[in-house]
Amino acid sequence: MAGGVAAGLAETIGQTVEGLGYEYVDAERLAGGLLRVTIDRGDGIGVADCERVSRQLTHLFAVEGVDYARLEVSSPGLDRPLKRAQDYARFAGAEIQVRLFAPLAAAGGRKRLHGRLLGLAGSAGTEQVRLELLPEPGTPVRARGRAAGRQPTGGRRVGQKSEAVSGVVVEFALADVDKAKLVPELNFRAGARSRPQ
Repeated sequence: MAGGVAAGLAETIGQTVEGLGYEYVDAERLAGGLLRVTIDRGDGIGVADCERVSRQLTHLFAVEGVDYARLEVSSPGLDRPLKRAQDYARFAGAEIQVRLFAPLAAAGGRKRLHGRLLGLAGSAGTEQVRLELLPEPGTPVRARGRAAGRQPTGGRRVGQKSEAVSGVVVEFALADVDKAKLVPELNFRAGARSRPQ
């Protein structure tokens, strides 16, 4: 079971990681005493970067008396979590998935949203996220043929929910976000980047 780390420890880890020239993304405690620290950098993270941060954190944890069985330092991957306001500003224009704490009326009463991040507005503590809703990947936009009249579980026609909100721009408080992450945009052409920097 995953759990966050105490605020003081997260701040100490963040200062150490950023002091080494990396971006601190997250730290979490997992089953078996695993402490996972996620780091990033604009030009990507390699094995040597993870080893460097791991060595430094191992020394820090010994001095601070941090209890853990194993330490894992890794990159956030293509489906990078969005944790802080600066993440939403940095990845404006990217496709994201968001889970809110409560349903959003403007999004058809849904808590889970999928869309293009348009940006972040407002001052610290009152930031608002702007999102253009998109259909969920793999969700048919229109029901076709004889299946169109059938009612799947939930009493909705196939694709009805996506059609109702796709293209709509919604705004919600950053404080209302439970979890958010980038949707990988894979491009297999030579030299193409997979996500905005």
